Amino acid sequence: MSDSTGKQTETHLDINRQPAPKSVTGVEVIALVLSLVWLGGSAAFFLTLGSGTAEPDALRFVMTMVAIFMPVAMIWVAATAARSSRVMREESQRLQAAIDGMRRTYVSQQQGFSQAHEPTVQRKLDEIAAAQRKTETALATFTTSRSNDRDRGIRKPVETPVVEQIAEDQGLLALGTPAEDLTPPLEREDFIRALNFPENAEDKDGFAALRRALKDRQASQLIQASQDVLTLLSQDGIYMDDLRPDPARPEIWRRFASGERGRIIAQLGGVRDRSSLALTAGRMKQDPIFRDAAHHFMRRFDKTFVEFEEAASDAEIVALSDTRTARAFMLLGRVAGIFD
Repeated sequence: MSDSTGKQTETHLDINRQPAPKSVTGVEVIALVLSLVWLGGSAAFFLTLGSGTAEPDALRFVMTMVAIFMPVAMIWVAATAARSSRVMREESQRLQAAIDGMRRTYVSQQQGFSQAHEPTVQRKLDEIAAAQRKTETALATFTTSRSNDRDRGIRKPVETPVVEQIAEDQGLLALGTPAEDLTPPLEREDFIRALNFPENAEDKDGFAALRRALKDRQASQLIQASQDVLTLLSQDGIYMDDLRPDPARPEIWRRFASGERGRIIAQLGGVRDRSSLALTAGRMKQDPIFRDAAHHFMRRFDKTFVEFEEAASDAEIVALSDTRTARAFMLLGRVAGIFD
């Protein structure tokens, strides 16, 4: 590896290359000198003092050899230990340098990976933001339509002389009549169609039913809660058109409306798509915004369905259970455990 000046630089990651060991070090030289000094001194000592003896004793000979070579052996044991300690210390330093180099390389690779994928992540975020803006635009359109219709409904009684005359004579409208009281009741067919939302931009009947449903306070609250949940689910690639839940009999739905819970209404949790269930369960645990929106939606659906069931026929209950809003309720209810 060379730098800009052409000089070779040593890499810190070359952990496979062993450094060339030194054949003779200062420790071995010192040990050799001490050994020679000891052996020379011992030889001079025993040759000087032992020249007068005619025949050496065996025990004395052994003791003499031990006295001569034991210190030499201890010197070389200490020298070997010192050499091993030095080798281990150098090896530890080399490994530490290699680990530091690997850490720096990993950090630089992670930074490069982040920089390389930053445009992709930014593009994904832009797509999500664009989808959310489209949803907000659609909701704003629905709300504007509802507001315009409501304004027209309020102005008509004010501009009609007959209504003013009745108010003056009888005093029934002294405090003003809410627009909801002047609006005709929502047809169940329009309510069911609105809960399924328009199929596409050309679905005029669907948009007309949705506008009529948004004039009704109870229905509009459920529709807006359903829209919020469906938008959040779509961020994880969960769409109600892809779900095919097992149909539940109308009497099971009526039991749910009457307040029964548990295994008696377990058929309502007919969603079997494992990936959708797993993604929704994970979002429920990790995303507090999604969890609050889901709980609000389920409360609105429960309250609205209780009122709907009182006058609905079995065929209308079956039709409502096949809407996108009902499928979202089955999915979230299965994850929340209200059908267990």
